[in-house]
Amino acid sequence: MKAVLMTAAGDPHVLQLVDIPEPTIQSPTEILVRLKAAGINPIDTKLRSRGTFHPDQIPSVLGCDGAGIVEAIGSNVSKFKIGDHVYFCNGGLGIKQGNYAELTTIDEKFAAHKPQTLSFEEAAAVPLVLLTAWEALYDRGGLTISSTDSSVLIHAGAGGVGHVAIQLAKSRGARVCTTVSSEAKARFVRDLGADLAIAYQQIDFVEATLAWTQGTGVNIAFDTVGGKLIEQTFPAVQIYGDLVTILEPPADISWKVARTRNLRFSFELMLTPMLLNNVDLQVLQADILAKGAALIDENKLKIHVSEVFALSEAAKAHQLLESGSMVGKLVLTT
Repeated sequence: MKAVLMTAAGDPHVLQLVDIPEPTIQSPTEILVRLKAAGINPIDTKLRSRGTFHPDQIPSVLGCDGAGIVEAIGSNVSKFKIGDHVYFCNGGLGIKQGNYAELTTIDEKFAAHKPQTLSFEEAAAVPLVLLTAWEALYDRGGLTISSTDSSVLIHAGAGGVGHVAIQLAKSRGARVCTTVSSEAKARFVRDLGADLAIAYQQIDFVEATLAWTQGTGVNIAFDTVGGKLIEQTFPAVQIYGDLVTILEPPADISWKVARTRNLRFSFELMLTPMLLNNVDLQVLQADILAKGAALIDENKLKIHVSEVFALSEAAKAHQLLESGSMVGKLVLTT
């Protein structure tokens, strides 16, 4: 089968379209999926650049997100049948084959039925960003359906994770402000339901957030950018509020303001279940994908795909993602 192989750690040109052996079902609960599309995420470009979590396994096929059609099933599979349309976040970290390929296998417990109203390309863009935003806001930040008086600050609201996070926060009744870098992105996030788009390059986002919340700060801040922005966000969060980040804080960060305001600081890494091979947590993530599919089919959640590339254009797609300023997601079609 055709697959994009990461031949070494390095620039995008280490991604090569080659023929590799087709995967086969190895356990009674596995399904064989004919991949139709694969989502591209920043974790893919980071692993390609610095090496996978298992560098001794290079060459490797990247790509955590996939969507496709069930082509064969193991003897004990009960959740799916041949011909079903599925989507998932599985593989691509260095040991198990990723989804930049024509076929893959996955345990049925870790997959979900694809949203019926989405194309395969759109569905492949969903899993990682949905899981990240869902876990960050609902599990780490504690945003519930009764949080109708809550306020949320989302950094980089036009990005892959950010544009989903806006919608998830709004679906639970929260007021949302978000940082953007252009008027086009401001229009985009407003269309998603954001109450306030902050042009952070022109105005101080902390001052804007405090003014928007009558001086108290937001209940939850969600950082998808990292670096010094984590520290800069502390004063924009209310006393006893929550700040969730998907990045590792820099070593020279000062925690004084966070400590003084008694903030609760949380990390969100949706890859944890895969990295630690925790089956129970992977099953919970598949359940989130099923719930997300329902929201999508009820027209309560939208996914924005900026551009679709062929498998042979994986290097070009990585270059575009690394150039920054992305709106929504990039996808490979197989």
